[in-house]
Amino acid sequence: MDDYQTCPKCKTTKYRNPAMVLMVNACGHALCESCVELLFAKGSGACPECKCPLRRNNFRVQLFEDPAVDKEVDIRKRILKEFNKRQEDFPTLREYNDYLEEVETIIFNLVFDIDPTNTNKMIDNYKKENKDITQKNRNRQSQEEMELEELLENEKAQQSEKANLYVNAELEEKKQKHKAREKLIDELMFSDADAKSIVASHVQATAALAKEQPKAAAQSGSAVVKSSKFSSGIQIGLRGQHTNSFLPIPKQEDLPLYRYIAPIFDYDGPPPPTIETLGKLNYFANIRAANVTERAGGYTEAMSCCRALQEAMGGLFYSPQSTHKTAVVTTIHSTQDTDDMETT
Repeated sequence: MDDYQTCPKCKTTKYRNPAMVLMVNACGHALCESCVELLFAKGSGACPECKCPLRRNNFRVQLFEDPAVDKEVDIRKRILKEFNKRQEDFPTLREYNDYLEEVETIIFNLVFDIDPTNTNKMIDNYKKENKDITQKNRNRQSQEEMELEELLENEKAQQSEKANLYVNAELEEKKQKHKAREKLIDELMFSDADAKSIVASHVQATAALAKEQPKAAAQSGSAVVKSSKFSSGIQIGLRGQHTNSFLPIPKQEDLPLYRYIAPIFDYDGPPPPTIETLGKLNYFANIRAANVTERAGGYTEAMSCCRALQEAMGGLFYSPQSTHKTAVVTTIHSTQDTDDMETT
């Protein structure tokens, strides 16, 4: 902790000089503000630790205790400014993930000084090959930032307008109370009526006024919001001002058309009869008829009977080997007739 708060050149610490300001350059090494001024007194300078040539305008105030974090933040901002592709710029999600991994690899190499020559060449080649896409995404990002700023400004304007409405409502309430008080005093002084009845009528009028004022304030406040925003909070007419702010249509892969394949059921037993066959053989006579509620859900007594026979016939044939099982089932099925099925 003490090393991070110490200037490596003049050895001044935050403890000795609380007003000391540490500054970081692109190499990630920190210097105090006084040493930076002395370093560039002759017009040029190099880092005292890594001897890397430095520029005066590249120095910035150190924000984190570890200067390496400031270095990574600066490199990440600089790289992401150029590598600003989005998911819709790639045909598949896998290619987009590979692109993100490549960006993180470049940032890692620059932060830890791993093969900086080839890394910088890779960055230069990317800039040349993707100049148009980079500029388009920059314009799109700046447009989104403008829309966000406009939303925030409109929200602040509405909040200030609401605050003004509430302030005006409070002032109006104080005026009404002051007028009611003066009216009460005048009636007590100059009226011939009973004082208790005058006070009672004053209390009733004050209570009625207190109930009406919050409703009026709420209606005026809601009217302001409805006139400038949708119910979701989006500014009315915002999309109309920016015609190019719609999201692009996502790219879809060319996949084969869906083809239905009928399921194959292996009952490991004789095949159950169809519902039509069961109806002809009067199997449904012993099944409880479905009521109106069950029929509304699609249930019939034929389904119950067919399911019971499927469960009864399933697993009647046994074969320890699955490969031999199919042959056995086929042989038995071929020698069985309808009378045997009814007997089962």
